[in-house]
Amino acid sequence: MASNDEPGQVRSLKDAVRLSPENVPLRQALGDALLAHGLATQAVAEFKTALGMAKDNAGLKFGLARAFYADGKASHALVVLEDLVKSPDAPARAFVLHARILAGIGEVEQAVREYQRGVAKDRSVADAEFAQRLGIRAVPEAEDDRPPFPTEDDGNEVVDGRLRQSWEGADDSQTAEIERPKITFADVGGMDALKEEIRLKIIYPLTHAEMFKAYGKSIGGGILMYGPPGCGKTHLARATAGEVKAGFIAVGIHDVLDMWIGNSERNLHSLFEQARRNAPCVLFFDEVDALGASRADMKTSAGRHLINQFLSELDGVKASNEGVLILGATNAPWHLDSAFRRPGRFDRILFVPPPDASARAAVLRLQLKGKPQEDPDYDAVAKKCDGFSGADLKAVVDITIENKLRDAMKSGTPTPIRTKDLLAAAATQKATTREWFATAKNYALYSNQGGTYDDILKYLKL
Repeated sequence: MASNDEPGQVRSLKDAVRLSPENVPLRQALGDALLAHGLATQAVAEFKTALGMAKDNAGLKFGLARAFYADGKASHALVVLEDLVKSPDAPARAFVLHARILAGIGEVEQAVREYQRGVAKDRSVADAEFAQRLGIRAVPEAEDDRPPFPTEDDGNEVVDGRLRQSWEGADDSQTAEIERPKITFADVGGMDALKEEIRLKIIYPLTHAEMFKAYGKSIGGGILMYGPPGCGKTHLARATAGEVKAGFIAVGIHDVLDMWIGNSERNLHSLFEQARRNAPCVLFFDEVDALGASRADMKTSAGRHLINQFLSELDGVKASNEGVLILGATNAPWHLDSAFRRPGRFDRILFVPPPDASARAAVLRLQLKGKPQEDPDYDAVAKKCDGFSGADLKAVVDITIENKLRDAMKSGTPTPIRTKDLLAAAATQKATTREWFATAKNYALYSNQGGTYDDILKYLKL
């Protein structure tokens, strides 16, 4: 039933569809109207229903892709479009939307090809601003006898998404903020075994340099931390830099990935060079699987080039990594290319599990430090938070404080945090790590070549 809050056009079309539910063109019109009025989620449902009646309808497939894209589900739209653009009936706009999504994930070469296919099919879909971003020079309408796209002989600095000038030897333009963390391992609750591994691999080579040099052991190397989200991988990396008073560069995927071909590799090289110039320095890659996904899964060469560059930088092929301490964190190590796990790269792979009972109590103590409290029983609260990540525990503390503030506003008198307050907040929360372990369990049981995921099996007691 149509809502009175909806635009008149949408209400009318919904009423018409209710009277004629098998009318596919009517449902398509309703989907288009929903999209036009910003009701993308409803549009997705409408196009799915219509496709159930006419599964090969190219217009409906494009409508569904548009609806997914408008609803913030670009990956869903990409799946639909990859199938649609193979059809001779695919509308020209489908190729342009396909190009937009590909450009958004860094697949510029393929984006250029798809954009060109769309414009070749119907020139009215050309988008000058988007074409400029792709490095495609627009051609004036009057020059119909010329090809609509530039060639290598046009003299442009950018041709079809490729920079004319190679980045090798160019100035390092990508720089990141170098932090000087104040936190140390004392500020990290629990994780004693992990801390000792990091001390042996990263901290001791710096603090006992002569001893390590006597054995011919270089200062540097990589550690890959994996585990459920929110369990303190980033916090531990920052504390590692604080332990040795080293610089800390946090690298996210957006610091590296660039839509221009070759620029992602250049950005990565620049970040490594910055770390080398500021050694000792901890170079921390968050979500490293996004930069180092398995090359076997890639359809285009752009991603493979970036991975090869990453491996080259880790190996120190053209510059020494002495004093550069490389930490990576991922929630999905099974998506990381196996080449990253070879000796000399991320040759220590550490499982970061949810904190155990004593670590949970330590995390709660740190979270409540300096806050008004009345001798809470941290061990009792920790016992009720089995499987909670550090982020989950922080949520328990935040909810507790919000509840105390709410009570204080009503009574006019603030009261300290007690055990019962923490227990009440903990009862409203669920461990967010369970979903991760459901996936990890399958990989640990069935894709555990070399025993990489034995720690997961041990944690799950399998």
